[in-house]
This record gives sequence, C-alpha cells and structure tokens, in this order.
Amino acid sequence: MEQKKQNPKAEDETQVVSRRIQRISLHITPIPRPLHDHDSNLGLLPCARREKLEVETEKLSVYMRGKYRDIQEKIYEYFNARPELQTPVEILKDEHRELCWRQMYGLIREAGIRPLKYVVEEPAKYFAIVEAVGAVDISLGIKLGVQYSLWGGSVINLGTKKHKDKYFEKIDSLEYPGCFAMTELHHGSNVQGIQTVATFDPITDEFTINTPNDGAIKWWIGNAAVHGKFASVFAKLMLPTHDAKGVSDMGVHAFIVPLRDLKSHQALPGIEIHDCGHKVGLNGVDNGALRFTSVRIPRDNLLNRFGDVSRDGKYTSSLPTINKRFAATLGELVGGRVGLAYSSVGVLKIANTIAIRYSLLRQQFGPPKQPEISILDYQSQQHKLMPMLASTYAFHFATVYLVEIYSQMKMTHNEQLVGDVHALSAGIKAYVTSYTAKSLSVCREACGGHGYAAVNRFGTLRNDHDIFQTFEGDNTVLLQQVAADLLKQYKEKFQGGTLAVTWNYLRESMNTYLSQPNPVTSRWEVPDI
Repeated sequence: MEQKKQNPKAEDETQVVSRRIQRISLHITPIPRPLHDHDSNLGLLPCARREKLEVETEKLSVYMRGKYRDIQEKIYEYFNARPELQTPVEILKDEHRELCWRQMYGLIREAGIRPLKYVVEEPAKYFAIVEAVGAVDISLGIKLGVQYSLWGGSVINLGTKKHKDKYFEKIDSLEYPGCFAMTELHHGSNVQGIQTVATFDPITDEFTINTPNDGAIKWWIGNAAVHGKFASVFAKLMLPTHDAKGVSDMGVHAFIVPLRDLKSHQALPGIEIHDCGHKVGLNGVDNGALRFTSVRIPRDNLLNRFGDVSRDGKYTSSLPTINKRFAATLGELVGGRVGLAYSSVGVLKIANTIAIRYSLLRQQFGPPKQPEISILDYQSQQHKLMPMLASTYAFHFATVYLVEIYSQMKMTHNEQLVGDVHALSAGIKAYVTSYTAKSLSVCREACGGHGYAAVNRFGTLRNDHDIFQTFEGDNTVLLQQVAADLLKQYKEKFQGGTLAVTWNYLRESMNTYLSQPNPVTSRWEVPDI
C-alpha cells in the first residue's frame, strides 16, 4: 500500500506547538539539562543559594548611597538603639501620631539631625535624610517633610532676611512646629483658584485672614490637627482702593499665621481647627482642616520675596504680573515634588529588597526526587522581580540627577534650569510614584500568602505610599504639564515656519535616531553557528 504523504505545513505547526509547550513548561519546572560544547551560553544560571556570587557590597553601597551614607547610618543606628521609637505593627491613630512626634523630636533633639540648613544649603543631603527616615516609618518621613520642606521651606524660600532671622532657628529646633496651608476643600491642583483672602488694613497695619465659605476651608493640612503652632497660609492678597470696587486682587501670596498659643497650645481667636480623622495610610501624620474668621496678623507676616506692601498700602514687586509672581512662588516650592519622587524610589527599594530576599530563601517544587528549589529560579518569578529591580536602579540614578539639577537651580536661579526642573520633576514624580504603587502589589503577590502578613510591611508600604500619586501635584495633571512643555518646545523648533526650519528639525531627529545602536545587533552576543 502506498504510504500517505505527510503535510509539511502541518508538521511545521506541530513542531512550533511542541517548542512552545516545552518553553512554557520551563516556567513551571526549570529542569537542568546537559549542555553541548557549542551551546554553552544557553545554560540555566544557578541561584545564589546554590552558588554564592561574590559582590563587593561595601563598594556598591558607597557608590549607590554616595557621600550621604554616614548620616543615613547615623539615623538607622539611633532608631535601632531606641526600640521604643520603632513603629509597631498594630497601633491606633492617636498613638501613632504621638509616636511620630516623639520620633521626630528624638531625631532632632537627641540624635542632633538638623535638616533645615540642608534644605537651603545642601538639598541632596536633606533628601538623603528624608529617605532614611522614611525607611523607619513613611509617616515620619512625611511629617519631617511638612515641618522642614513645606513649612520651613516656604518661610526660607518665600520670605526675606527678617523672616529667616526670626523663624529659622526655632523651626529647625522644633520649637515652632508648623503647617503648609495651601490646599482647600474645593481647590487642590488649581492653586490660583483658592478663595482664602488676606485683606490689608492700613489703619492698623495688619492683614485680616478670612475663609469666605466652606469650600475655602484649608483641607488635609499636615501637622494641623494636633501639633502645629504656625502655618504658612496661601491666600489672595487684597489691597483697598479708592474706586467703586473697593479692593484690588494682587494674586496668591503666602502669610505666616499663628494657630495656637505657644504655652497653652489652645487655638487662637478666630482659628477653627478640625481633625480630618483616620486615613487609608499615613496615620502618624495629623492632617487637619483650618477655618479663619477675621484673624489679624502683622504686615511683616507677609512672605514678601516676590511682592511687598508698604505701610501706606502700596504694592511693589520685581515681577510685573500676577502670573509671573505666581510662577515664581510655585517654582520655589518645587523641592517638595523633587523630594517626593526621591522618597518614592526609597519605598521601591524597600519593597524590592523584601520580595527578592524572600524569593531567594523560599523553596517550592523542584525536579522529581530532588530537593525543592528557590522560587527565584523560576522564570515567572524572575519576570516579576528582575525588571523591577532594574527599574529601581534606573529610577535611583534618575532621581539623583534630578536632585543635582535642582541643587544647581537653587544656587544659580538660572531661568533655563528652573524650567527644566519644573518639567522633569513633574514627569519623574508622576511616573515613579505610579510605578511604585503598582510594584508594591506585585511584590506582595511575589511573596505569596506570607506577603499578606502585616509584619512583612507590604500593606503598610502600599497604603502609606498610595497618596504619593496625589499630593505635590496629581499625577494626571503633572503629566499634562509635561505634555504642554513638550508641545511648547516642539512649537519653538518650528518657529518661523519656513521649509528650512522643518528640514533642520527632521535632520536633528534623524541624526539622533541613526546614532543609536541597532537593538538587535548590539544585543546579539552568541556567535553564528
């Protein structure tokens, strides 16, 4: 009988399916197989449990943590020596707030860490301090940031010499704990739309701070509910005029407003303080709401770097328009966004460390009749964690660079650098915080059921970090700002509209594209067989 001819196409498809099944099976059970001489590059790498890889951790640590390693170690040593200041797994809101205050007080008064001078003189060192403190408790890192970057930073960056002379030392020593009162119930990202008003009274030489309606209540103000004694309050500056209108709106300015009596700690007249209550995370931070009713403050309490009011009620500024003054004001506060991106990478480092260490130690399944193997040997686990580890390194260097150019901007006040830092901090903050938020869930899942235990920190890290995507600029709004900046640059490339401009732009783009290595040939490391 004549044999049936096999269909070569069907045979090829069968082989393809077979190869796919074999490859998928390796994700489940990576069985070691003998290798021939010609394919020695294709072997499965043993995990660190079986064959210890020698890494010079000291050199790597120095390289990664840089010259600020010593101050971070000093912070870790302080908290390791004070177990009563370490945050327990189970803690109530009010207890957590008091513990967070004691942690910060001990860090400043006992350990001798004085962050405010670094906010001004050496921002990179300040951000290293915040990263180390955040590793102890993210609530502590945020509370420290409110005190020094936001409250202290607003006084130092938006005020003048008289404010620094009066407040610097007392803010730095925690004698003047304070708040940053910008966000309102109805206005968060749209700062120019805030409704709180500060009206100048030339008769008494004072400003009167008022909350005109419920929507203008200052909301989510860190340090306000319990510990804050002062606030930098952002309000519309109103000057009296002699026309029918009565007042002139000079735009958003910042004012130092006392909240509580320094001795009794009771709220001052005209100040209403409410507790925002229990939150999804960061319950060591006492967020509160502030309402002002005819609260009078001296004229000198206006933070007057970009605009001032004289005794007779005349307004002066080195910047000609409301928009320019507003941009300059927010530009000085961009350090909070830079620090948040840097701190988010710190959280990602912690989560990676926990998940990868667990994956090296945890054993599961294995070849028949042989010991179980580390779950990090499985490709599925590697695909979860190794790209994340690589991204963490990339984000580390990206945020270090961001801190470097931010520091240059603070020293030089170069306009080009100001624009670069604003756009870059917006983009990096949005991307890194979104990535970290997703990665925290991946790390928890990579640790299986054990990752769900509170003691392993994933729940706390995830809850505490989640708000990073919202404060210091909602991520969606920040990405829109980045897009607007890119479109502006794109428009500038085509300024003039001639064919030559278009040709030059395309030529630059193609030069950049053609100068990049071919991703196929540059990564093909196995010689042809």
